[in-house]
Amino acid sequence: MRKIKNAELGRKSVDEFKSSEKLPLIIVLDNVRSLHNIGSIFRTADAFLVEAVYLCGISACPPHREIEKTALGATESVTWKYFQTTLDAVDELIRAGYEIIAIEQVEGGITLDQFSPISEKKYALVFGHEIYGVGEDVMEKVHGAIEVPQSGTKHSLNISVCAGIVIWELWRKIHR
Repeated sequence: MRKIKNAELGRKSVDEFKSSEKLPLIIVLDNVRSLHNIGSIFRTADAFLVEAVYLCGISACPPHREIEKTALGATESVTWKYFQTTLDAVDELIRAGYEIIAIEQVEGGITLDQFSPISEKKYALVFGHEIYGVGEDVMEKVHGAIEVPQSGTKHSLNISVCAGIVIWELWRKIHR
C-alpha cells in the first residue's frame, strides 16, 4: 500500500473552496474559550465544505496564532462572523430560515443516530462552552437538541471532537 502524496490529493484552492457548493450548515460557537478547539472546528468546517462558522461572546476570532496552530489556514477558506452574543447569531439565523439545533444533553433531545436531516433545510448547530455547555438563554430559542451517545465514564467529549463527529454524520446523511 502506497501513501498518497499531498500533491496527488486534488485539494481545492481557497478560491475554489469559496465558490464551491457548501453543506447547508453553519456552526455556532457559544462562548467557546479554547483557541485550539476553535481552530480545529475551522479545519473540520473546511474539510466538509461547511457554509460558515459563527463565533460568539468570548470565542476568539482569527487572525490569532493559537487558532492557526490547529486551523492550518482554514480561517482563510471558511467564512466566519463574530457576534457579541450567541442570541444575536441565533436570531439572525432564525430570520434567515435556519433550523437551530443545540449539541447538548437535554430532556427531550435525540441522539445523533436518530437525527435525519432534510435535504431542503438549512441547519445551524450550536456548540457550547467547554464547561457550561450551551447557554440557557440560547436553549430557549433552539428548535431541537442532538446528543452524541457515549458509553464510558465521562459524559462529555472535547468540543472539537464532538463537532467532528456531528459534522461528519450530517455530511454523510445529506450526501447519501
